[in-house]
Formats: sequence, C-alpha cells, structure tokens
Amino acid sequence: MQANWLERMIVNSPIRVQVQERIIFPWIKKKVNLPSGGTFLEVGCGRGAGACLLLRKFRPRVIHAMDLDGQMISEARGYLTEAQKKHIHLYRGDASHLPHQDAWADVVFGFGVLHHLPDWRGGLAEIIRVLKPGGIYFLEEFYPQFYLNFITRRLLRHPEEDRFYSRDLREGLIDAGLAIQDALEVKQLGILAICRKPPS
Repeated sequence: MQANWLERMIVNSPIRVQVQERIIFPWIKKKVNLPSGGTFLEVGCGRGAGACLLLRKFRPRVIHAMDLDGQMISEARGYLTEAQKKHIHLYRGDASHLPHQDAWADVVFGFGVLHHLPDWRGGLAEIIRVLKPGGIYFLEEFYPQFYLNFITRRLLRHPEEDRFYSRDLREGLIDAGLAIQDALEVKQLGILAICRKPPS
C-alpha cells in the first residue's frame, strides 16, 4: 500500500535521514559485518536518501532500490548524483512480487515497509527467496500502537487487517526461515532487527 502525502513527507524529511545516519546505521555496523562489494536490495526506497547512505556507509558493488510509488522513484532519480546512479539502480516494484531470481541478494533492507503490505507474510517469503544462503535482512518496523492509534489512523494510510505486533512479527520471521541475530525493540513503537537466512 502506497504511503499518503503526509507519510511521504515524514519518511523523506531531513530528520529521517539524520536518524538513519546517526542511530540506525551505526547500530547495524556495530552488530554485523556486511559484505563490501556485495549486492544490496532496498525495498521501499522512497526518494533514495537511504540508498545513498547505504552506498556511502557500506560500499556495496550495487544497490537495487525499489518502491511501489512511481512518484518516489521519479524523485529519487532527481535526488541521486550521476556518480551514485552508477551504483544505485532505481525501479518501481512490488515487495510482494520481487523481480529477482532466487538467492540473488547479499543483503535486503526494509525501512518501515512490512507494515504497509496487506500480505506482510508474503513479503517476508519474497525477501527470503531472493536472499542468498547466509544473507542478511535488516528491518525497521513499526507496530499498530504507533501507526493505528486514535490520531495517526486518521492521518496516515495503512492496512488495518492482519497487522503484526512484536510476537506476531518474530513468529513470522521464524516461520519464513529467518533467524533473528540481533534486535533493538520498543514494544509500543517498533523494532530494528538483523536477521540471517540459514546457510545451505
């Protein structure tokens, strides 16, 4: 489900980029060594600010950055420099039907994406399908207490059926075949988690 104008404004704000750069990415670097020169996928890339940070911080060979919202992809094309475009491939796509072969990506990133999917379990299945054995899935997710409360449900656009709370998400990750390697969680807000696909 595409974000509405207000959520687009929030996720593309300079504050959001600062949170990623100063809190989220240092936490990832502290917890796991991501493969330099690898193939990264960012699901739900917005205007491309996260992909630019991923490129600078982790030095992958290539980042495939996709979003369901064509307007966001257009904005990302204008946001990226020509040098960044050599390493960041932008395209419109659906997280529930990833246009990649099995066992293709070294790392998949999802910054607040799963809670937008009507079929979030199907999205998880797609993520594990495209991950290489031993690959990493990093997720930042929010729980319904945060985005479906009295105020936010009137301002933001999210599916309301089959939503996940902490236990549901953790069980869904395990059922999909992902082992949680590390997590930082606030039960009334959401979770940062590093998950690994088992080696074959």
